[in-house]
This record gives sequence, structure tokens and C-alpha cells, in this order.
Amino acid sequence: MSEVLLEARGLHTYYGASHILRGIDFTVRGGETIGLMGRNGMGKTTLIRSLLRLVPSRHGELHVRGRAMTDAPPHAVARRGIAYVPEGRGIFPNLSVRENLVMAARPSVDGKRHWTLERILATFPRLAERLHHGGAQLSGGEQQMLTIGRALMTNPDLLILDEATEGLAPLIAVEIWRIIRQIRESGIATVIVDKNHSAVTAITDRNVILVKGSIVFEGPSTELRSRSDILHKHLGV
Repeated sequence: MSEVLLEARGLHTYYGASHILRGIDFTVRGGETIGLMGRNGMGKTTLIRSLLRLVPSRHGELHVRGRAMTDAPPHAVARRGIAYVPEGRGIFPNLSVRENLVMAARPSVDGKRHWTLERILATFPRLAERLHHGGAQLSGGEQQMLTIGRALMTNPDLLILDEATEGLAPLIAVEIWRIIRQIRESGIATVIVDKNHSAVTAITDRNVILVKGSIVFEGPSTELRSRSDILHKHLGV
């Protein structure tokens, strides 16, 4: 079995008095691709932010590569080899494409640099063409590519993408899925949130569905694709 990169047990997360996550168990192994699914407001982003320690959980445990990180600050989790592509992208609009990329550059946990600036630009030719453009001058699709490229510059073992293709034109979305497939083939574990459930299940090993902060399905993508009852009930497909 591959190394357990991230393991959460019994996570309960609140926003004020609102109980959002209700005892979530969630594990990601090396090289694994997982689809995190559910309708809007079911806790997907809260789970991601809890795993990254951007939102503190009130109860439960979090381990990253076997080390307890339940009370760790977010930067400590990131330094253990986890990268995040947030909903909304979060690029620096006043920095150039090149500056957005190189400011994030660092070796992997084991000291290697598989993802260099040159490799990023070869993977994202659009960024190479706009290397000296400001972040605010890019289209939405180009900004998403830049955000993914910036995350890869940290040489992560796990990449978490929240709303990977939201708001993108269909042709650009196809390009993003192609890139995500390349990332998977490079051996990086991936957690993907996206409303295009057929695209998600086509690329993932297994899927987790959340309903009101609880897991209602966890299983292989092949099983979920064959269970139209589950898709209709929990995802409205």
C-alpha cells in the first residue's frame, strides 16, 4: 500500500454555532486521485480548509505523513508537501506571471525539484506566452492555469483543487482536465472538487460524497459511475 499522506479522523468543524462537519474520516494515499463531491453547502470547502488548518476543527485528529498536525498552523501543513488551488484562484494581480510562479518555488519534502519554472511553462504554453503579463491581465482560464502552476512550483506530494473548472469556457475546461491528468500521471496525489461529475469520475480512483457535513458514499469511481441512484439522490444528476 502507498504511504498515507493525509489522514483525518472524527473531524467536527463549526462556524460559530453552526455545526458544519460531523465526524469526518478522510484519508489520502500517495499517488491517489480522489473526487470530493456534494451539492453546494454540504461541507466540501470546509473539509478542505479543515484539512489545511485554515479553519480549526473543534474535535478530531489530523495527521500529515504520520505526524500529528491537529493544532498546527497552515504553513506547517503546506511544508509537509500539500498544495492548494483555492476556489477564486488567489493569484497576485500586481505580480507578473513569472513572479507569481517563482515566489512559490521550493523543493519537495525529500529535497527534489521535479517541477521547475521550465517544466511549468512547457506544461502551460499559454503562461509561457504571457510570462511578463500581470496576473490581472490574464483570462479566467489563464489565471486558473497560473494558480495550478504556482501550486506545482512547491513540488507537492498532494494537490487539492477546489472547483477546478468553475466558470471556465468549455474548451478551457478541457485543457484544465488534460493538465490534471498529467499531474496524476506524474505521481502527485490529488483531491478534486468540481461540479462536472462525469469528468471527475473519469479521472479519479475513488470518490467521497458529502451531505450536510457527513460522508454518505465512499467508493471506487467505477462503482459510482454505475450507481445512477446515488448520483441522482445526492448530486442531482
